[in-house]
Amino acid sequence: MTAKSVQQERITNVDALRGFALLGILVVNITAFSSPYYGLGVADPAFAAPLDQAVRFVVAFLFETKFYLLFSFLFGYSFTLQMASAERAGEAFVPRLLRRQAGLWAIGLAHAVLLFHGDILTTYAVLGMVLLVLRNIEEKTALRLAFWLVVVTALGWAALGALATLDPMPLDAAALLAEGEAAKSAYLATPGSVIAQHLAELSNVWVVIGLMQGPCALAMFLVGLVAGKRQLFVQLDDYQPLLRRLLAAGMTVGLAGAAFYGWTSVYGIGTGWELPGLAVGLLTAPLLTGAYVALAMLAFQRFRRLPEMLAPAGRMALSNYLFQSLVCSVLFYAYGLRLMGEVPPLGAQLIAVAIFAGQLALSRWWMGRFAYGPLEWLLRAVTVAAWPRWRRDAAPVRQ
Repeated sequence: MTAKSVQQERITNVDALRGFALLGILVVNITAFSSPYYGLGVADPAFAAPLDQAVRFVVAFLFETKFYLLFSFLFGYSFTLQMASAERAGEAFVPRLLRRQAGLWAIGLAHAVLLFHGDILTTYAVLGMVLLVLRNIEEKTALRLAFWLVVVTALGWAALGALATLDPMPLDAAALLAEGEAAKSAYLATPGSVIAQHLAELSNVWVVIGLMQGPCALAMFLVGLVAGKRQLFVQLDDYQPLLRRLLAAGMTVGLAGAAFYGWTSVYGIGTGWELPGLAVGLLTAPLLTGAYVALAMLAFQRFRRLPEMLAPAGRMALSNYLFQSLVCSVLFYAYGLRLMGEVPPLGAQLIAVAIFAGQLALSRWWMGRFAYGPLEWLLRAVTVAAWPRWRRDAAPVRQ
């Protein structure tokens, strides 16, 4: 195998890793689409059987708080590719990045209002500006900053948990159930009420973004930035010891912390353990995310067809991310079938698998004919301030 073909294989692995991340994001997000009680701190009364609880536990244990970190890591890694792309084009990087982040924010805002209030794109757009400022940071400083962002965030939630223990407030289950029922009624009424509900929930989502997702995502941006500068996936053979350490840490500390988080968030509702569980989950999630990266690289090396299957979906990850929300909105909201509250957790996950399988096939077909996914093409047009070539006969510029 030539050096050029080896490098192309490594780039394919990055796309495949992004495709894998899409599955994890969908597994979590479809839980929010299918149940109005997700995130309220109370179990869905319609699906409280042991199997329902077990499925929720698996989702919390293996997926929640891990896969948006994987996407964040890949965002930071891709940031270095965008810098290289601007350099190859002989253009100033900062104006290109500003246009790109503005376009990403606009797409994310539309996504949040119309389809899913749990949108991550607007957060990425804002944090991307922070990464722009920090792009020349020393690698050791970047890793230390990433470490402390995670630690301080986890300690903050642990402190809130301790305060809640010292001055416990009784869980008002009736009020939470009423809130869930009100949300369900809004999501099932009309398209207008769906949008109104999204706007109402967006007014409160800043707590989750500012005190949890934002700092942790920025930490992984920084780790991805360092990985990109070191060309981790291009020089993968040189980093086998690092991958083994990530795997060991993730399969021990990371897995244990995730199990504790999963138990407290599903079986520990109302016990006072939710916030300590969240703190432990936030602290250890990056380790399990790192183990997922290591496992994926090992799997891609052993099963050569696997990255070929996942990579097309990863190349158009933005389009696929929004397509997932579109399909779920049609299935569960007043935009279409109004299935919210009607599908048990296991059924929702089977739907997620079916959606993802369809995306793999559709992405392979699309990327065999076109240079970019639909939204990737639009975002690139905004980034370079020109209309990119559309058909596959023009090789896409790596971003």
